[in-house]
Amino acid sequence: MVLATGLVGGLVGAAYLALLEGVEGVLGPESWAPGAHVLVLVGVGGVVALATRLLGRPADVELLVDNIHVLGGTEEVRSLRSLIPVSLLCIGAGGALGPEAPLVTTTGTIGSWVGRRSRLGRDDRRIVSIAGMAAGFTVLFGAPLGSAMFALEILHRRGLEYYEAILPSVFGALCGYGVYTAATGMGLEPIFDFPTPAPMTVADLGWGVVAGAGGAAVAVAFTYLCTGLRRLIRPLPGGLLPVIGGLALGLLALASPFALTNGEAQITDLATSSVAVATLLGAAGVKLAASAVSLITGWKGGFIIPLFFVGFCLARAAAGHTPGGDEWILAAGLMAACNVGVTKTPIGSTLVVTEMAGMGVLPPTLIAAVVSMALTSSVGLIDTQRRRLSESDDQEVGRG
Repeated sequence: MVLATGLVGGLVGAAYLALLEGVEGVLGPESWAPGAHVLVLVGVGGVVALATRLLGRPADVELLVDNIHVLGGTEEVRSLRSLIPVSLLCIGAGGALGPEAPLVTTTGTIGSWVGRRSRLGRDDRRIVSIAGMAAGFTVLFGAPLGSAMFALEILHRRGLEYYEAILPSVFGALCGYGVYTAATGMGLEPIFDFPTPAPMTVADLGWGVVAGAGGAAVAVAFTYLCTGLRRLIRPLPGGLLPVIGGLALGLLALASPFALTNGEAQITDLATSSVAVATLLGAAGVKLAASAVSLITGWKGGFIIPLFFVGFCLARAAAGHTPGGDEWILAAGLMAACNVGVTKTPIGSTLVVTEMAGMGVLPPTLIAAVVSMALTSSVGLIDTQRRRLSESDDQEVGRG
């Protein structure tokens, strides 16, 4: 069942990203003048509101995480009929969130469906669901080992607890990775084209601690920004939120083009360009704001890559101000730390960042991830993260 889920997950991932590329070609910011694109974003918000009303509320990672804990996986796949088209529109039109959350929700739901159709028990169905999530992550990140660990860690606030799913998760990620690369003809090179960092020194370990603290600050700011915006929009009609979100994104984009898209392509561009510090800091700030606006107004997508972007921009802005440190080692640490502070995935984030960048800088990156994890232990954005169910919890679920 893990093999089947990984293979199907790779094919679904390839199809999803191909469709996304087509939508971006029609609705993306590069196809429109800035002023006209504001109208496009507002129109997409209206379509999203209508689709949600007609097709139902789209599934999300938070609900999938809860179902994996309690039921071993989601009980139905109908929510994908709204998630897939809505997320394609939101991301393809230039929304600030990335495709990782919709894609992982889709492949994890497929794993749950495979396990249910095969009449697996709850614990075995949970393993297949996690393997499906790992396949979805690796299609996007191109990092099989990091994706497997990410899928396991994102279920919890502190560490990895479904240890029995480690090897199935790795297997599912490798299957998804192999099918995706074969179906698309993509090479096996790293996604980010970063310059080769200087040989590591003891100073880089210290800068790893600094990166961890900086990433924790970003994560706390993002979490409380989302919380504050949710309170602010609470009186507004829910059906208008995607339209309001589209308008807000359009206005932010008029102030800075870095407000739009998840930032993956922008990272590659900035890695090979000389950019002013003020521009980098502004890009990080507007991306954080646009991601929060997208998240709380129903623009579907994930915040992992946007957080990577924020960490990358802060590291580039600090270049030349880190005595004894290498800016690319600092970049890897800040990218991982910003994400860990929100998702609580220190091992997965470390492996994903270093695999995506093709950089052998694990020690300082892992230090940054662990420091961020420690500093943000009392702050969380994914409310359904929890410890694995104990035997007494199992009995309560059975009685329920």
